Amino acid sequence: MPMTSNKAPFRIPVTLVTGFLGSGKTTLINAALRAPELAKTVVIVNEFGEVGLDHSLFASSNDAVVVLENGCLCCTVRGDLVATLLELNQGRLSGRIPAFDNVVIETSGLAEPGPVLQAFLSDPNLDGLYRIASVLTLVDAVNFEGTLKEHDEALRQVAYADRVLISKLDLVTGDPVAAEAKLRGTIARLAPAAKIDCQAPGGPPRVELLKSAGFDAADAAADPLPWLALAAHEQHHDHGVDDPHHHHDHADDMRARGIESFVLTRSEPMAREELQFLLAGINQNLGPGLLRVKGLVNIAGEPGKPAVIQGAQHILHTMTWLDGWPDADERSRIVFIAQGTTRAELKEIIEMLDRMSARTYKAREKGRLAREQAEKTERGTDA
Repeated sequence: MPMTSNKAPFRIPVTLVTGFLGSGKTTLINAALRAPELAKTVVIVNEFGEVGLDHSLFASSNDAVVVLENGCLCCTVRGDLVATLLELNQGRLSGRIPAFDNVVIETSGLAEPGPVLQAFLSDPNLDGLYRIASVLTLVDAVNFEGTLKEHDEALRQVAYADRVLISKLDLVTGDPVAAEAKLRGTIARLAPAAKIDCQAPGGPPRVELLKSAGFDAADAAADPLPWLALAAHEQHHDHGVDDPHHHHDHADDMRARGIESFVLTRSEPMAREELQFLLAGINQNLGPGLLRVKGLVNIAGEPGKPAVIQGAQHILHTMTWLDGWPDADERSRIVFIAQGTTRAELKEIIEMLDRMSARTYKAREKGRLAREQAEKTERGTDA
């Protein structure tokens, strides 16, 4: 069960760059590394990278870290990502490497973001130093539709995304405007809250994509509403197969493979134990199909201070608190993103577990109060 956190608000933001093989991750990063805005950035690349960093950018290097001409640092994961990040922080503090205040992690094209997100949510040492600010997923306009049919990794890479960048639109056959519209429809079906953009051929480096401030749940003054993107999750189900740019066969395939989201809304405050019962039940029932959880919760006994919860698959982050509600709506709202179930089934499971958690909590509270009354009566009789 998440417990209260009192971490300092500043943690180094991390942008996770993902996307299937050939989507253009390394090309994007190499172009951006020339920008002075990334001078205090560390770029961590997976050792199975497809292309590799542009060596013309290197100013100096040792076995672990490469220093680029603009002062940016690059290193390769040769084992555990957590250990790499902790070593980089030690090097920064000791002065062995230049100071940095931004991290970019390029994943392998065959990797999904879930395990990386879990590492940041579950490791207390890592969590005190870094935070995931954004998941950026690149989508290859030429091959994406075919890749989706064959590889669940590509499906999940988009489902986890906060931002999606469509690449290689200039290489598609036929009408690029129609191709873009179709891709946007597919992506919106998988990641309704993601901001979708296109990489212009020969355009300027997209430095801003690698320096997202994102939402810091440990910052008590942060605004959680853009991060929750409640309207996007609640409204996108009204489109789907009826979208004029959405092919029915592909929409049916997406539905069968079940990337869905559902927003649970509660008007009454929830006790901590009640929230614990709910989240534990959802983990048990959805299992590995549960991709992400993020929410703002009105906890009983904590008036005016909403709790922020977030999780990736079965890992839940330590609960943090905001100084106040971002607007007049003080209802609990929790977004669940899952794979392998229809939205109707997801809704039914979550609402059933919500009712069960409320009943379980009330029954236990009733039993606890009864025991306390019996003990009080017994003490009075003994006296």
